[in-house]
Amino acid sequence: MIVDFRLPLLGDNISSADVIKVHVKEGDKVEVDQVVVEIETDKATVEVPTDIAGIVKQVYVKEGTKAAIGEPVISVEVGGEAVKEVKSEEVRAKNEVQSEKEEVKTSNDSVLSTKDYLFTIPTLGENITSAQITKVLLKVGDKVEVDQVVLEIETDKATVEVPSEVSGVVKEVNVKDGDKVTIGSVALVIETSGKKAIENSKPVRNQSGGLRIENEKPKSETEIKPAQLSTNNSQLSTVKEHTHMPQILTLPRDIVKIVVPAAPSVRRFAREIGVEINNVRGSGPSGRISVEDVKAFAKALNQQLQQGGAVGCAVVGVPRETLPDFSKWGDIDRQPMSNIRRKTAEHLSYAWATVPHVTQFDKADITELEKIRKQFGKQVEAAGGKLTVTGILLKVIASAMKVYPQFNSSVDMEKNEIIYKKYLNIGVAVDTEKGLLVPVIKDVDKKNITQISVDLAEVSKKARDKKLGLDDMQGGCFTISNLGGIGGTYFTPIVNTPEVAILGVSKSSYEPVYIDGEFKPRLMMPLSLSYDHRIIDGADAIRFLRWVVNALENPFLMSL
Repeated sequence: MIVDFRLPLLGDNISSADVIKVHVKEGDKVEVDQVVVEIETDKATVEVPTDIAGIVKQVYVKEGTKAAIGEPVISVEVGGEAVKEVKSEEVRAKNEVQSEKEEVKTSNDSVLSTKDYLFTIPTLGENITSAQITKVLLKVGDKVEVDQVVLEIETDKATVEVPSEVSGVVKEVNVKDGDKVTIGSVALVIETSGKKAIENSKPVRNQSGGLRIENEKPKSETEIKPAQLSTNNSQLSTVKEHTHMPQILTLPRDIVKIVVPAAPSVRRFAREIGVEINNVRGSGPSGRISVEDVKAFAKALNQQLQQGGAVGCAVVGVPRETLPDFSKWGDIDRQPMSNIRRKTAEHLSYAWATVPHVTQFDKADITELEKIRKQFGKQVEAAGGKLTVTGILLKVIASAMKVYPQFNSSVDMEKNEIIYKKYLNIGVAVDTEKGLLVPVIKDVDKKNITQISVDLAEVSKKARDKKLGLDDMQGGCFTISNLGGIGGTYFTPIVNTPEVAILGVSKSSYEPVYIDGEFKPRLMMPLSLSYDHRIIDGADAIRFLRWVVNALENPFLMSL
């Protein structure tokens, strides 16, 4: 039988990835744990192994394209136990569908003998809000049957044939070839007659011309029709369970209707309180969503709104401004954001909107430190690293965070708690051609400067070579952003939430400093400390920064 291997869940808040390299082709034999594609998320480059063994029948993705989580990567011809899994999934899905239909079934199965059915542009996929009509396949007066293709539409991902869900006579055609339409807009009006089971809520127009809604459900919630369930091997596919990923029944790629893993009563409860169930993360077996999961999601969303937090990139209560048509003033060139750039924009927008930022500035005299750095540089190079100011700062910051533990914390506004961490991992912002990446040096307090320098050289190279893994980017307690190699004096770095502080370092330069009655040239390094004012007060911040300055000016102090 044919089984689809789908792109697994790669981490929290990761919904898609760029396909960098495809390692298999049709006809290849694959084994369990064999890497089939190499992808790049907004956090790292990841090699994705398959958990299915067999012969590759089809490769769905191409290099340079974007793939969504859960999207088929390859189809594999397998046998044995896989057949049992598919059949068990089919039974479960049929049960889900039957329960859903019982939920919306009315006490009277008969519908108006004659009514106008408003055929709307259906939901075509995640984040797709509009599409272009490429072909209208019928005209006013034509007869239409259930499952007859009536429109061909093109999204930014694919061309899709859209079938009718009812039979009748076309009364109105509201779209034409080439039109751009939004999801949910009315494309056709079909005059229907006779009895019809209510399978998918739609607005209908009665004979007097008025509109009413039958058993209204959110547009984004879809269900599988029994006719679409088939044991035909060419149509039915399944995805095996991955970590944090629910098992779901999947259908042909032109049928984008998936049963979410939740009982009918849970779906009904979510609709009643206005929660989109597809956004809820399930805590049950195989990611199944419970009523408690829906309640927790609603509570968190409500608290976020009350606190004036951010949803995505938009700040609650602040309307988005529509951009002008820049082409009116000259030529323009639109380029899509990379995953890394998009995630950076979203994360920093959230951080700026939710964290009350304050920035303290100071200068450190590193004249003597620079002499020591040059003196012991070759010793560190022999160990495989490079003795840099950033490497020394990592050790200094780790020591300072032990003296001021509020800098090694996170704020939990939902529970009104402060989380103090007993470990010391520090991130270092790295400028790459793909954008800003922040690999994390682990257990900085337990390493000497030579070991830290070696680790820093390794992760910096991995960042530039796009080889950082997810673990390399997680677990940070504090961040250092060093722009000294480029230039500038001071800047105001944005706190990398859920951390509570970040140190910005600018270019060092010689300045005249008044010492012992005379001006002397000293190498001064500008420092900028941004912090979360919810947990760190201004007095604590300047004490922390002065501690760092003193340690840089008197390296022996760290050993004390």
